Amino acid sequence: MTGTATVVGAGIGGLATAIGLRRAGWTVTVLERRTELERYGAAFGIHPTAQSALDRLGVGDALRDHAVPYRDAHIRTPDGRPMARLPLERIESKAGRPELLISRPYLLDALLAGLDAFGDVPIKLGERVTDVDALAAGQDLVIGADGIRSAVRTARFGDRSGPRRVGTVAWIGIADFESPVHGETWGSGRFFGLTPVEPGRTNWYATVPEATTAEELRASFAGWHDPIPRILDATDPATWIRYEMRHLYPALPSFVSAGARPASRVPTGARPAPVALVGDAAHAMTPNLGQGACTAILDADALTRALAAAPPGPAGIAGALRAYDAERRRSAQRTAFGSRTLHRFMSTERTRLRDAAVRLLPG
Repeated sequence: MTGTATVVGAGIGGLATAIGLRRAGWTVTVLERRTELERYGAAFGIHPTAQSALDRLGVGDALRDHAVPYRDAHIRTPDGRPMARLPLERIESKAGRPELLISRPYLLDALLAGLDAFGDVPIKLGERVTDVDALAAGQDLVIGADGIRSAVRTARFGDRSGPRRVGTVAWIGIADFESPVHGETWGSGRFFGLTPVEPGRTNWYATVPEATTAEELRASFAGWHDPIPRILDATDPATWIRYEMRHLYPALPSFVSAGARPASRVPTGARPAPVALVGDAAHAMTPNLGQGACTAILDADALTRALAAAPPGPAGIAGALRAYDAERRRSAQRTAFGSRTLHRFMSTERTRLRDAAVRLLPG
């Protein structure tokens, strides 16, 4: 079926959804509250399932043009001793393709190029949505892809589910040399990750207690194994990105809403469109499993496949939204729960028991 849709949010999930809808023949408009798209250079891990979804959206080749495979990575102690191997080779063997790493600007460029190819999907920047039900009047569908503080989610589901702090802060950056080792190093109450991102550069991330400042970050890892201190020394602190680790809690009872909330005020005679949530708006999670971008892409793929296969009319859209919710909600929420649980495990100060458990993992 086809229709008219407004996508609120021009991040990974929003752009991927816009592409999928347009490929299905929908008329699409994208609204973004920022005056320019975020282009900071953090690396995303793209699991083979998400790669397949991007192939179905027509942007898989553009992804692979700038992505690098992720292999041979370990979990280490601060003195550099390997405790376990990350399961990257098992993932590659099972899927027939490796996990890929790509910087955020390259992935955004691939999605924007995929959308630009249609030539008729406007991205309106600086558009802050304050009245979702008025926006939905006269549309066939509104997509909430507007992040963990989603205005679309709050308008349709209330504010019971919202951002929750986990007590740590993440710092990320990219150093202009290649690390000889990749993976994660787990210490007491903190951890440090190193991944490839493109030739000649290394993506890094550090998770520490919330009170840790940029000035204290280097000291926090000064005694850790090489090349962690060198990575921090080689990266200009002015380019470091800091964000408080948060997740969406409690989990939503549904990723879709059939109509306006009872107390909303909709123009007379207007039919408020149903709403579907994707990405962080639906299930924001800590980054410990590296699945944030992947789940947003899988949401976009599942939603647009369901809509493309639906019969025309409101009943067809309603059925497609139920199918999307059934396919994605439990899966995404399990991933979010697993990521939050892993965060607790990684950042514990009881390292002896944790490290003993890690050493039992298969090699």
